[in-house]
Amino acid sequence: MKKTGRTIITFDWAIKTVLRDKANFDVLEGFLTALFGRPVVILDLLESESNRGDDREKYNRVDLLAKTDDGERIIVEVQYLSEMAYLRRLAYGTAKTIVETLKLGEPYANLSKVYSISLLHFDISRDGDDYIYHGKTEFTGLHTHNPVTLKKSLVGEQVRIGETNIFPEYYLIPLKRFTDVVRDDLDQWVYAFKNNEVLDEFTAPGIGALKEKLDYLKLDERERRKFDKHMDYARSEWGTIEDARQEGREEGLEEGLVKGREEGLTKGREEERKKHERERRILIKSLYDNGIAIETIAASVGLPEPAIRRLLDDE
Repeated sequence: MKKTGRTIITFDWAIKTVLRDKANFDVLEGFLTALFGRPVVILDLLESESNRGDDREKYNRVDLLAKTDDGERIIVEVQYLSEMAYLRRLAYGTAKTIVETLKLGEPYANLSKVYSISLLHFDISRDGDDYIYHGKTEFTGLHTHNPVTLKKSLVGEQVRIGETNIFPEYYLIPLKRFTDVVRDDLDQWVYAFKNNEVLDEFTAPGIGALKEKLDYLKLDERERRKFDKHMDYARSEWGTIEDARQEGREEGLEEGLVKGREEGLTKGREEERKKHERERRILIKSLYDNGIAIETIAASVGLPEPAIRRLLDDE
């Protein structure tokens, strides 16, 4: 028997709309409390560079920057499509956030800790043995391999979690890897994000606010049309890009087989590099021919826009 639940709007749409209202902070607080295992109170939501422009510019990169009651910063990002050097962009985002929290002339003791949380709609690992991954900076002895207990004076004011762990922490949550088996409060939130549904039996702190405030049926007619249009466009874009990627892989494979029959297989780094360049060129052309914006292509393949334009001009 199918479990009953309530359909909710996607979390990326919620970030752009209802979650920016202070009255709805309890939704985000509930999720973060379940993730961190400690109470989280949001003091403010801050603008980030990705939250601007129209839907076409930001459909694949939606993020939210929150500030807790004790000044810590939390970046929440929803990412639908995999892109080249994604982890480098996460590192850049946290570094930029750290720098922006410290005004010129302020002591380093005022630096805020930053957490980066990514809700991902694609796989991130080859083994796929989990659906939540946590990364942080830890120091160990070069020879002993034992973790070091750092002196608190090295940090200054005590950091709430880990005391000396002032460095950024990352949470990667590939939603597709979640098997829909709910074991705890955090699983209830992951289920909701993956399926856009809150089951009636869910009782995690804040999950009731998620169900009520993100309820699709409670949108007025104008909001519902905007949301449906957003989803139709997003699905079309995702499908086009995935189809183009598959087409690029198939064309690249066919070209490689022909070349192999005619000239034989050649090994080495240079040949691998050339093969990669050919496949990427095919992918870029396929994306462009299917009407994908150059800015979106650049984010997807990890090349700057001028390089994309040069490749297209060479065709």
